[in-house]
Amino acid sequence: MDLDFDIVDLPATDHPTEGDDAPEFTRPLVTDEYWEDVSLSSLLDGEPLLLVCYPMDGAFPATYIWNELRDRDFEDTYQLTIAGLSISTPYEHTTFIEERGIDTPLFSDPANGVAEQYDIVNDLDGMAGVAEPRPAVFLIDTDQTVRYAWVADEWPAFPPYDELEDALATHCEMKPLGP
Repeated sequence: MDLDFDIVDLPATDHPTEGDDAPEFTRPLVTDEYWEDVSLSSLLDGEPLLLVCYPMDGAFPATYIWNELRDRDFEDTYQLTIAGLSISTPYEHTTFIEERGIDTPLFSDPANGVAEQYDIVNDLDGMAGVAEPRPAVFLIDTDQTVRYAWVADEWPAFPPYDELEDALATHCEMKPLGP
């Protein structure tokens, strides 16, 4: 297959893995209505959180990741919260949410500080001082323990969605059926 881009191996990281505490952070959390500073721990009130780290809004990996997550209906099947995180500003998130029809709140982290805390920084080739988070997903339990982690080891890469669904089935309760 002839790709219009090169596959690039990324260096190893020391990201949080299963059993580790998820690093705490507070960033603007953007919805289709407004944004406000929200901490990671405040989203863990009563149910696990799937933190989806992705490149900037509008990049093809971001669109692909959110389309796949929408199509799989994880939030309709499992008792969990899903939140995204990227370097995009709240204004860019607002546009992305509207254009893509995303129902998920998105953390704005323009300085890439959360990616640094989680050791998932992707320095963009040929752009001095420009970085974004690698594609990554972290299933974080209500006690802030990581129950599942996947971090891209090449660029571009996408979460193993079937493996992620198995982790959700193991660590999250199913939503009750019916009204």
